[in-house]
Order: sequence, then C-alpha cells, then structure tokens
Amino acid sequence: MKNQINAYNNVSELIGDTPLIKLNGMAEGLLGNFYAKVEAFNPGHSAKDRIAIHIINEAERKGILKPGSTIIETTSGNTGFSIAMVSIIKGYECILAVSSKSSPDKIDMLRSMGAKVYVCPAHVSADDPRSYYEVAKRLHQETTGSIYINQYFNELNIDAHYRTTGPEIWEQTNGHITHLISCSGTGGTISGTSRYLKEKNPEIRTIGVDAYGSVLKKYHETGELDSNEIYPYRIEGLGKNLIPGATDFACIDEFIKVTDAESAHTAREISKTEGIFAGYTCGAVMQAAKQLNDLGEFDQDSNVVLIFPDHGSRYMSKIYSDQWMEDQGFMDAKVAEETQRIQIIR
Repeated sequence: MKNQINAYNNVSELIGDTPLIKLNGMAEGLLGNFYAKVEAFNPGHSAKDRIAIHIINEAERKGILKPGSTIIETTSGNTGFSIAMVSIIKGYECILAVSSKSSPDKIDMLRSMGAKVYVCPAHVSADDPRSYYEVAKRLHQETTGSIYINQYFNELNIDAHYRTTGPEIWEQTNGHITHLISCSGTGGTISGTSRYLKEKNPEIRTIGVDAYGSVLKKYHETGELDSNEIYPYRIEGLGKNLIPGATDFACIDEFIKVTDAESAHTAREISKTEGIFAGYTCGAVMQAAKQLNDLGEFDQDSNVVLIFPDHGSRYMSKIYSDQWMEDQGFMDAKVAEETQRIQIIR
C-alpha cells in the first residue's frame, strides 16, 4: 500500500474556519466575556479571503470567468491581496486600483503577488475620475475579457460571510453570542455575519464600527448621505464616503465611531497584551468595545464577539512605526515613555 500523504491541494483550501480566541488582558475592567474572531488565520491574513474565493468561484460557475480572463478590483489592500492570491492559484491576471491611503506594506505585498497596481488619490470624491472606484471601472472597460469584482456593490460579498463567518461564530459560541462588533467598510462582513446570526437569534445585538470622516453612522440613523460628514481619516478598511450596496443596514442595530489615534494605540495594546499581532481595524473594533462598555452596553452575562479583520504585518510602516505615529500626532506621553525603554547599543 502506498503511503497516504495528508496535504492540501493549494492555499485556498485553508480559507475559513478561523479560531475564536478569548480576550483576557484587553477585557479587564469590561463587563462580560469578549472573544476575537481572528481572521488573520486565513492564508491571505484577512477576512477578505472569504469573499475573494466565493465571488471568483461563482463567476467561474456562471461562465463569466474563463481561461485568460483578467480580474479587476478596487481595494484598500486586503481584498486585493486575497484576489491576487486566488488569481495565482486559478491562473488569472489581476489588476488592482488601490487607495493612496493604503500602507506601503500593503501596496508592496500586492505587487509581490503579481498584481498590476494603480495607486489612486484617497481624498477625492467617489465620482472623481481619479478615484479608485472610477479608475477600476475605466480599466474594466479598456481590458478585453475582464471582470470587475466591485465588492462595494456585490451581493456575493454579503453571501460569502452569510455562508461561512456567521455559521462559524454560531457554532463556536454554541449559540450563546449576545453581541457582534465588526468594522463596516464595504459592509459585507458585518451584513452577512449578522444576517445569519439574527436568523438564529434576533436578540443578538450587531454594532458597526465607523470612522470620523465617514458617512455610514449618520446614514444608518437618518437615511441621509451628508457630504458635510466627509473628511480625510487614516484608518484603512472601515468607513466610506459613499453608501455601499453591499451593506445591509437592516442587519445592523447601531454604529459607533472611533478615532484614528485611539484605534492605533489600541491595536498596539492588543499586540502587547494578547499576543495577537493586530491590524489597524482590529484596534478600531476593540476600541469600540471599550466605548460601548463605558456606555453600559454590556452586563456580566454578555458574550461579545469582535471580528479582528487582518494582521499587523500590513501596518509596519504605519501604526507599528513610532515615527509614523509621531508624524500623525498620535504619540502621547505614555507611549513616548514606553518607547524610551528601547535602548540602541552602538
């Protein structure tokens, strides 16, 4: 008998089934139990692997994607990496329109995965021809045999998380989850996960994390897209200056806003406290949990799941760079004092 080799056929088979990890030090002083759904355990190190494989598989099933096709997408970095990874496995070309707000680490990673990258100015309106939305549309029109993923307005973005992330969390908590906290950018993660969980138990509270400078929170509360709300902010992967069609606002109970600085510091705190190398949006989600606790959202029986979307390695030149933090004015006295502990021996 030949020896049996237990191996995966390729890295795409590792997507999903990410762990739920209890937060200990970060939960001190908070009411209830707090758990992180750590999406960095996906092979592409983010939750976006889930939508990349699902949308591409569906396009193949429908005959939209064929050998020699090119996949085009807008991205702040993580979706692009996931699409580039799946494109390599399946043999497609990949073109990405990326926001200039994305960290240099993310942009370098995209290029290293074989993608052709167009870096577009971040602080322009969504309908500006230079925006990464419009650039991607133009590239799609100009590229024969291409498909445009369009994650911001693609219902499959929601469906991917409805089919995977939601059921995983329900099973991992044995149905005892009381709160879901997730960043909202395209809205696919929070919408699909919440839609599934609320079908299981409508009493589960879903809270979206938004950025100051984004329109999502006010739109959820009033139905109005207020352009006066829009101004530049630094967090990548949450908030928007438009209303994504991939956000099901009916599945979200409320939004809470977090600041750039507090989210950055909280991400660094997670890494030092929990041993989880947290991305910028992980810090935003944890910061939201702290604020919600102060507002009396939780009690001692609360079981709170926080979706940690990506990995800290994507932000080495940003929140994990003391120089970048100083340049943004984020380094307060406490952090400066901690920095002094690092001694350089010459």
